[in-house]
Amino acid sequence: MQNKKWFQDAVLYQIYPQSFADSNADGIGDIRGVIDRLDYIKSLGVDALWFNPCFESPFVDAGYDVSDYLKIAARYGTNADMEELIGKAKQAGIRILLDLVAGHTSIDHPWFQKELHNQGKSAEGDRFVWTEALPKDWDSTLPGTPAWVKSPGPRQGWYLKNFFDEQPALNFGWVNPDPNQPWQDSIDALGPLRNIESLIEIIDFWLSRGVSGFRIDMAFSLIKDYDTNLSQSESAKIWQRIRKWMDKKYPEAILIPEGSEPRQAGDLAFDADFFLVIFKEHSSLFNNQSAGRLPFHEPRSAFFDSAGLGATNIFTDGWQKIKNEDPNRLVVMAAADHDFNRLNSGSRTQEQLGAAFTLLMTWGTVPCIWYGDEIGMRYIPDLPNKEGAICNPGYNRAGCRTPMQWDGSLNAGFSVADPEQIYLPIDPSESRPTVAEQDQSKDSTLNLVRSLIQLRKEHPALGTRENVSVVCADYPFIYKRGTSHMVALNPKAESVEIDLPEMENASNLFGRGISIAGSVVSFEPFSFGVFKIEAKN
Repeated sequence: MQNKKWFQDAVLYQIYPQSFADSNADGIGDIRGVIDRLDYIKSLGVDALWFNPCFESPFVDAGYDVSDYLKIAARYGTNADMEELIGKAKQAGIRILLDLVAGHTSIDHPWFQKELHNQGKSAEGDRFVWTEALPKDWDSTLPGTPAWVKSPGPRQGWYLKNFFDEQPALNFGWVNPDPNQPWQDSIDALGPLRNIESLIEIIDFWLSRGVSGFRIDMAFSLIKDYDTNLSQSESAKIWQRIRKWMDKKYPEAILIPEGSEPRQAGDLAFDADFFLVIFKEHSSLFNNQSAGRLPFHEPRSAFFDSAGLGATNIFTDGWQKIKNEDPNRLVVMAAADHDFNRLNSGSRTQEQLGAAFTLLMTWGTVPCIWYGDEIGMRYIPDLPNKEGAICNPGYNRAGCRTPMQWDGSLNAGFSVADPEQIYLPIDPSESRPTVAEQDQSKDSTLNLVRSLIQLRKEHPALGTRENVSVVCADYPFIYKRGTSHMVALNPKAESVEIDLPEMENASNLFGRGISIAGSVVSFEPFSFGVFKIEAKN
């Protein structure tokens, strides 16, 4: 697959629409609020906005339970508002990416409601998975594993869910349906084929209105065979079919998966892999367990924590595996997102963020910034559940979804609504960071992020095209970009010194707290730097 140049050079910015900016004083962020803040977004230097789901929904799971894929949720505005945002963002050199939940809907979706009121299988093929008798051998004990939910309406039996009970799984069939399980359709049955065609219609609807692509939620779990490799591979084939159609009609449009694309399924359909917070490669760098533990995470120290007890090998091994398979494969990575904690969380503080942001912008990934991280907004612990934010007692996502902090006015400038109406509480700290305050300080996290993005654009070697080679894998963490640049990071609270002849004549382009005397490089606590080095013959 040939990389789209715009995406290969892009820096992404992820917006949680209900928490970014409220334009109509109802306490919930909206599209008009994003339009009003486009000048700020442009000032960051980012190239594309990735929206968490913004389609019509009852919001049991914050919009990941869609009731109408072709309609913007009323809380955010209208389709016309989205089209206006797309147009104005384009004028500012910014593209729009939408989050597409492809594997399930809300129970409120008309597709589900129609089947709920049928007395048996639809003649045109069921869009969802129904059974009149519970399978005896279904293992639904693992977190996130699809499970059966008793029908809440006239139809007898149970339906298969994906995550919450209110999220019925769409039917994409089974590769090897069991004849003793009549609820298992084949992948070429009418219901699965209808759903694939509907995915194409949804994608076409929004691409034709100027959207530049989609991040696909649970992209490789469409098919539910017990054999995980087989189900993921066959799910990937569905996206290959969609990609062939997209390449003809919308050749510049991109698809980003939730996770890494299976490699056993033939030609790749997605434009990148994604190192997510739920994957060990990302977790080993940033996850300090401050939001609680995901059930499948090992408790360990993150590399970007002050104690200096972490390691980089899990991340670098995962990176190298992808590059060994395809040196040109792009990888999207964020320091944080909507599913776990913020970069500034637990004992991690503002002064520790520079090293993490430096890696994010210079390693060679397509970087993605979670709204508010660019000013060092805190993860707020122990917030009440809001729209499915607490998935289990040890996994609280609410604290990373709090409203954007714009200034020192009411509700931190997010909304003029009564504070009791605000979607989630504003950070109560008197020292909470704001855009207005940090905009005026050249040493702020905000201006550090802006400078890093600008540095990346001015020095293409820091982007996605040049190879990465690790020079020192511990503390400090040092790596080369191509033959011309060196990046050095010390994210722990102790000084470090290293003898590195290759840095002897290096020119400091960016950073704090690193000094060079001959071949000796000295690192203050929480230091970071980007250097131009002499290429050796």
